[in-house]
Amino acid sequence: MRAVVMQDRRLRVAELPDPVPGEGEVLVDVLACGICGSDLHCAQHGAEFNEAVKTAHGVGMFDLKRPIVLGHEFVGRVVAYGPRTTGRLPLGSRVVSVPALARPARTFLGFTGPETPGGYAERMVLSETLLLEVPDHLPTEQAALTEPLAVAHHAVARAGLGADDVPLVVGCGPIGLAVIAVLRMRGAGPIVAADFSAERRRLAEALGADVVVDPAQESPYRSWAQATAAGPHGAAPGVLPGGKSRPTVAFECVGVPGVVQQIITGSPARTRIVVAGLCMTSDSFEPAQALLKELELRFAMMYSPKEFARTFAHLAGGDFDVAPLVTRTVGLDEVPEVFASLSATPEDAKVLIVPAR
Repeated sequence: MRAVVMQDRRLRVAELPDPVPGEGEVLVDVLACGICGSDLHCAQHGAEFNEAVKTAHGVGMFDLKRPIVLGHEFVGRVVAYGPRTTGRLPLGSRVVSVPALARPARTFLGFTGPETPGGYAERMVLSETLLLEVPDHLPTEQAALTEPLAVAHHAVARAGLGADDVPLVVGCGPIGLAVIAVLRMRGAGPIVAADFSAERRRLAEALGADVVVDPAQESPYRSWAQATAAGPHGAAPGVLPGGKSRPTVAFECVGVPGVVQQIITGSPARTRIVVAGLCMTSDSFEPAQALLKELELRFAMMYSPKEFARTFAHLAGGDFDVAPLVTRTVGLDEVPEVFASLSATPEDAKVLIVPAR
């Protein structure tokens, strides 16, 4: 099969042996796979990412000495069953899955070698017990958004969103846009969103943001403060704890040093700040400011299998209007060039790889 292989921070298309499903596993043809910001980070900062995972969890995410087949936002079509499977889904069924194999040694797909490739390949193996069948009415391109929407679902859950909370989303890349979609599904609002890119601001509006701000022209924190004073609970935003303005929650979806501190400076008292952006370098902030405002700083990463399944149920049920998230589809041969462009330009949101293209 053909696959995109990452090694020594470079991507290339290679011919690889087809993966072989083990016990309880199935072989699928990859129909579509999203390019995630963490994939870009792995290509640019693989060693730093690995070191962070080792420090946090005691094990490495991947072996940088070997070729890696990225891709953890995928939709596949079942083409063969391995040993000791039930065959519960007909061959040809479209499926999604959490990007992991249910093996004694947990394997995270998209961060491993050619024997268990991620979705940047024509074929991959999945665990039968983790498969979720894609219904006929759900387009493959939207089903491929299950994983990033699950990340956003988890980030919103980490915020402990209340009925009156006014959210601010800083950064309208794929995760920020997905957070907006989840917030809209949850009925939160008004939703304030900020991004320097005009294209992404338009996407933020399409996905449900009520107030969209260009930080180069105006302060998103001023617009956010005005939004907290709107509605039946409205009052002038308070500066000290105990003010009468509506409660606030901020989502940091950029992953660039300095943004957390900007949010701390701009946030009203008692704001909950959820960091969903993956910053691969050291950062700093002023804890005294956060303390004086009694801010809460929370971090969100990944999701549980239940959250993944719940997100997919919402997607299949039509609770999300996320079609605008997909801005381009490409073939395997285009991936190295796309990686370079995504790292330098903000025009795209979610780019999908279609191996058969």
